[in-house]
Amino acid sequence: MTVNSRQWTGILMIIISSMVIIPAALAMDDPGFTIKRMVISKDVINNEPVGVGDFFSAASDKIYCFVEAGNIETDMQISIVWYWSNQEMARVALALQKGNRWRTYSSKNLRGLKGNWRVELQDSSGIVHNSVSFTVE
Repeated sequence: MTVNSRQWTGILMIIISSMVIIPAALAMDDPGFTIKRMVISKDVINNEPVGVGDFFSAASDKIYCFVEAGNIETDMQISIVWYWSNQEMARVALALQKGNRWRTYSSKNLRGLKGNWRVELQDSSGIVHNSVSFTVE
């Protein structure tokens, strides 16, 4: 079987297109950082979460979502989004700075709201890269 120049042109266009499209699609999945830890805690002291758990008392005034990121390719902004019973309760913008390790956190006043909570880490496009759930009793 022989291939004519028109067929070669078609084959080359497919190869070139795949070299452009596939890396672009993969880059969309790469947020430019990795999540090393994302936990809910009763406090944050000296940049470390204290009292990490999945269940918290409704008597707790404040709760924290602690995030440790790594391999951060460039300075960027993330959002910590707090949900109670699937209703957005707060959205907090936080900075991640370029480097091997960055720790940050957001806090939320619970106001005695019992039930299921979820916290999402979203990039500037609103893509969810991690989430944690906890219950207030």
